[in-house]
Amino acid sequence: MTIGANPCDVEQIWDELYGLMRVRGCSGGFHVDAIAAIDIALWDLYGKLRGMPIRHLLGTTVHTAVPGYLSGLPAATLRERVAFAVDNYVAGHRAFKFAAVVSHEGIVEEMAALRGALGADAQIMVDLHWKFTAEQALALIAELAPYRPHFVEAPVKPEDHAGLARVARESAVPIAAGEEWYTAYEVRNRLEPGPAVLQPEMGHTGITQFRRIAVLAAERSLAIAPHATIGTGLFLAASLQVSATLPHLWKHEWQHSVFARNLRLLDSDMGYTDGAYLLPSAPGLGAAPRARLWGFAERVA
Repeated sequence: MTIGANPCDVEQIWDELYGLMRVRGCSGGFHVDAIAAIDIALWDLYGKLRGMPIRHLLGTTVHTAVPGYLSGLPAATLRERVAFAVDNYVAGHRAFKFAAVVSHEGIVEEMAALRGALGADAQIMVDLHWKFTAEQALALIAELAPYRPHFVEAPVKPEDHAGLARVARESAVPIAAGEEWYTAYEVRNRLEPGPAVLQPEMGHTGITQFRRIAVLAAERSLAIAPHATIGTGLFLAASLQVSATLPHLWKHEWQHSVFARNLRLLDSDMGYTDGAYLLPSAPGLGAAPRARLWGFAERVA
């Protein structure tokens, strides 16, 4: 399907590749992940052919640096996690997300401790990792509400469409969701009602569907807070390229514990400083695997 196609017709190629497997019901999973990878590679080629970063192909760059939030408090105990957050607050960070799956001393207890230590101006989010039923999630959110979470993420299982709609409708706290969603088709079916914050994951969506999801968000005045995959390399570069063009972007997830390590595997000038991502400047994605690290240089020679 892609052999002989014009690489500048990226969105048409995505539609054709996706359409090929509709008869088999492949609306997500590895099939659409593969299309996302092809899509990102084609946008990269398109940018290189035009001699410009992908964001310049997409529209106006409204964020010359993409604001981020610190995701994850990597420590064994609540006391250590709070201390880690405080150290980063002192360093200038003001937005933090913690993971309920490691809140062993209690989710509400962790939220309360962080709010008490970080103060009123910190934005604190909690990722529930699809652990609860709608009933359980709403009860938990009611307990969290006095501590003013900025949002609560992934409250119910991905398959529980009705449960997510109920939580979004009844929660006193904004709900965030969407890292596991692949396409604008899927997102559209979850917005009546739906979360107040959409979290597209570039590793699932590719650039084409990420942009279409962002259009849906803009039409409904929803915030965009892109999810940062553990593979914070080429996927992240693509996510930053699109995010830089989105007026309704809130902040982009910053996986601080893996980002610097991933940069060592790339040729790229993207970075993170003062609470924001520095955009890659080279044409296309602005990032590529370092050939010698992967052994490519030796094989080519």
